[in-house]
Amino acid sequence: MTGKGKRSAVRLTARGAIALILLATLAGYVLAALFDLQALIGLAFVTACLLGVLLVNPRELLSLVVTPPLVFFVATLFVELGRALSSVGIIQSLALGLYGSLSHGAPWLFAGSAVVLGVAWGRGLRDNVRELRDELRAGAEVPRPRQPFVPEPEGYFEPKVYGTPRTED
Repeated sequence: MTGKGKRSAVRLTARGAIALILLATLAGYVLAALFDLQALIGLAFVTACLLGVLLVNPRELLSLVVTPPLVFFVATLFVELGRALSSVGIIQSLALGLYGSLSHGAPWLFAGSAVVLGVAWGRGLRDNVRELRDELRAGAEVPRPRQPFVPEPEGYFEPKVYGTPRTED
């Protein structure tokens, strides 16, 4: 063992971490329905966010940090769409279900996002942001070659007439 301690050999890409968060949130919805305990949704989401940010490759932290709200929304949309399909008023049921689920899940959503941001900051998010800023500045400083103006040939936009015109007798 080194001085820093033993590191996990498992590393996820940002896509893998996002998939982990999505699947865990969906599993939280299933468990919440089975045990009639809505807090399981949020606990599953926050736990998956923490696990995802700890296991993701450090160079992909920036991609992961921005996704927890979208993942939570997609999971909620999927579940509420499934519920709405069994009702008479699908659109109304979907809208009300999304409103209720997202408003009840908002504290968990903020907690999961804060956990991801805090842990990612400690794992090197600042360096990722700095690298992105440097890349964007370097791309903006490169002068683009100017293309010379080449006019279109004469008659380019004029319609072609095929055949002979009709004459009225």
